[in-house]
Amino acid sequence: MTRTDPDSCPGVLRLHDAADGPLARIRVPGGQLTPEQLQALATAARELADGHIELTSRGNVQLRQVRDAAALEEQLTAAGLLPSASHERIRNIIASPLAGRVGGRANVHPLVPALDTGLRGDARLAELPGRVLFTLDDGRGDVSGLGGDIGVHAVDADSYALLLAGADSGVRVPATEAVDLMLAAAHGFLDLRDGQWRLHEIPEATTRLTDRLVTARPGLETTGEAVEVAVRHDIPIGWLNQADDRVALGAGVRLGSLTARTAEFIAAVERPILVTPWRSLVIADLDEWAAEQVVRVLAPMGLIFDANSPWLLVSACAGMPGCGKSLTDVRGDVAEAVESGRVVPSGAPQFAREGLEAAEIVASGRQHWSGCDRRCGRPRGAVTDVIATTDGYRLNPAD
Repeated sequence: MTRTDPDSCPGVLRLHDAADGPLARIRVPGGQLTPEQLQALATAARELADGHIELTSRGNVQLRQVRDAAALEEQLTAAGLLPSASHERIRNIIASPLAGRVGGRANVHPLVPALDTGLRGDARLAELPGRVLFTLDDGRGDVSGLGGDIGVHAVDADSYALLLAGADSGVRVPATEAVDLMLAAAHGFLDLRDGQWRLHEIPEATTRLTDRLVTARPGLETTGEAVEVAVRHDIPIGWLNQADDRVALGAGVRLGSLTARTAEFIAAVERPILVTPWRSLVIADLDEWAAEQVVRVLAPMGLIFDANSPWLLVSACAGMPGCGKSLTDVRGDVAEAVESGRVVPSGAPQFAREGLEAAEIVASGRQHWSGCDRRCGRPRGAVTDVIATTDGYRLNPAD
């Protein structure tokens, strides 16, 4: 696939002209936010946007209806959320949220700033399309299946498998060389691309890029034992005991939309915050008493600490009025479906149907509601699609 137009991913310096107003996307490498940065986002959302912080499927955040782009740039720069004007849109890095704290084979979080610094420090890599995605998986397999272009997957505490276009390349690299190899792969992508936005769009991308890397680095170790890459929906929710005897709290966010007020309360906890690619949050490094107080205060404000909540089964595109292509207010419809008990756990039989009114829809398991056939924001893997058409909703059960 050869594209003739540049990718249109928004950033802070290039806003997207959404139907409800300008939209800014702020890259958050590894989903890592300090309390001060979350407070800055809350302030910007309240003063300069619609009062909400949207969490994205890449662990980034968005602000809608931005009223003053220059003031937003100034505030985010001061908070350290816009460290590069030239490279801002390419800083798409997902890392296993619980790495180094709960489970996993290796702590990938120290690789995040190293990779981000490497990307920003290389002038040529500013040419990467804004849709290129880097993944850092601690070996549990939570982010390797999310469709990254270039990634590493821990096979033990000190070595990683190199993933290209979401597949194991067979290359193994020591932890100390992982970031350098990912940066080399990014250069290889630029060498191979002919207008493509994603690595998988290049014919035989994994093989061709692997061959280039091995030729350039004869000492690279290769193996025939492939890492299994699968899509998982294991959202970290609730009370999570860390290896250091402290507690992390996984918090679901309804349809990924966090109010500025709730964000300010989270920032006031003064602990590290991680934005996950499942549009949820992890509040880390709490003692037990503090964790209990956080749940007591934030659960009534809408954060979800119950892993069985039906809200964790649903996602939706922007819908009306945020998107001019949407045929209906899908977020309002899916919220009504959850609140009326029409979103049910996996296992309930369902069949493909068309021409449904919103109130008729009963769907089971993981599901994505879309305002049109583009299905923007749809999670990867087995997901039931609920798609708005000119004749009502169409329900396509998960494969």
